[in-house]
Amino acid sequence: MVETNTMLEMNQGQDGLGKIEIAPEVIEVIAGIAATEVEGVAQMRGNFASGVAEKLGRKNHGKGVKVDLTEEGILVDVYCTMNFGVSIPTVAGKIQDNIRQALLNMTALEAQEVNIHIVGIQFETQKQENDYEPEMI
Repeated sequence: MVETNTMLEMNQGQDGLGKIEIAPEVIEVIAGIAATEVEGVAQMRGNFASGVAEKLGRKNHGKGVKVDLTEEGILVDVYCTMNFGVSIPTVAGKIQDNIRQALLNMTALEAQEVNIHIVGIQFETQKQENDYEPEMI
């Protein structure tokens, strides 16, 4: 879901050995994994192609994440489904914190914005227990 194909460059200063480039897809994967780690997130929104790829056994960790590299900084949009019964503002805040911390720890990059879009609610499918016991004759 990346709109730009530019690489994000990191400057190492005078004593660096060279430049480091981070692809936007890497930021998507980090943000996607960080979002799914939060309790209350049922799943990330994907598209048809990512759904088919997952059915074939390929896990798409960047699913439901859009990264924009702008002049102001890194903008991350996360599209997810929440579990029924959770506090949406609390879980969304935890997602934002987890993504910011993961990006800072893994890439030393600070996200300008982390926007959370709740696109659905997942209801638990409870197995119905059969209370009916057949009578013995």
